[in-house]
Amino acid sequence: MGDPGKEAGASRPAGADPGGAAPDAPRRGAPRQDGGAGRLTLHATAVALDGRALLIRGPSGSGKSALAFQLMALGAGLIADDLVILTAGPTGPVAACPPAGAGRIEARGIGILAAPAHPPCTVALVFDRGHRERERMPPRRSTALLGFPVPLVHDPGTGDVASVLYHYLRFGPAS
Repeated sequence: MGDPGKEAGASRPAGADPGGAAPDAPRRGAPRQDGGAGRLTLHATAVALDGRALLIRGPSGSGKSALAFQLMALGAGLIADDLVILTAGPTGPVAACPPAGAGRIEARGIGILAAPAHPPCTVALVFDRGHRERERMPPRRSTALLGFPVPLVHDPGTGDVASVLYHYLRFGPAS
């Protein structure tokens, strides 16, 4: 993927929201540039472990929050659920939570639950629930977030994905 500001649906003119939301509210599923190139708001979920954030993106209902719950059960901390604010940090994009969402996560069919709020962290990996991985040994991919290349993996559809992502956050990919 290229620069988020250049992707289809990545930004919209001020006041042009087909859903009738306030001009500064992001559309579901569409990244939005806030205040220039140094800030981006995404419909996504972010968790962190050992100072490294995982950005989980995908369509509504794809299991972003459910995956976050699985990772939290393994020891990851919740940065943000539903909306993630990215800012340009010194070494990469930093994931943070809008103030109104701090310490809150949706459990589909149950409601909003409390969770300890994790501080912002640099994004180490993007996991895409919206794209199914078909390769057993896929090529290394990346996506640009605020001008930084970030490793990208597609959803393999396996039952062990939470433990694999946990391991990635702890130890990274093999060289």
